[in-house]
Amino acid sequence: MKDLNFSIVISAPVEKVWETLWNDHTYRKWTAPFNPGSYMESDWQVGGKTLFLDAERNGMLSTIKTLESPRLVEFSHYGELNKGVEDTTSDRVRSYAGAVERYELLPDEKGTLLKVLVQTNDEYEQMMNDGFTKSLQELKELAEYTDSPVNTKHDYN
Repeated sequence: MKDLNFSIVISAPVEKVWETLWNDHTYRKWTAPFNPGSYMESDWQVGGKTLFLDAERNGMLSTIKTLESPRLVEFSHYGELNKGVEDTTSDRVRSYAGAVERYELLPDEKGTLLKVLVQTNDEYEQMMNDGFTKSLQELKELAEYTDSPVNTKHDYN
């Protein structure tokens, strides 16, 4: 497993960046460079269930390891959902089970420093590098140049 680190300074308060990250409407926009139609479902509970899905409802099974809203969330990936079937035991899944995806938001003199850590296999390294480079720029634009409504659909604790 390889650690990939990304960071970006966003000229917006921590709370707005957090909201832009996890609000369903803006999440779908900033993650589109990875896969148009991407979305997320989560109970926002440590140890609960989080799904990172594509338009066909296939994707990653994950759990939240750490949640300190609005400053930190760490997901751990443990499986895949494919055509409605959960896979947590195949060799493919075992090759990345436990991989972490961590988002840390820190106050910065210019707004917010967002630091992202992603653990991945060699086969996905280029996709992650390309995806996060484009996605974080999209996130920056969304947070800086749009009025995002307060998300009332989730209780981030």
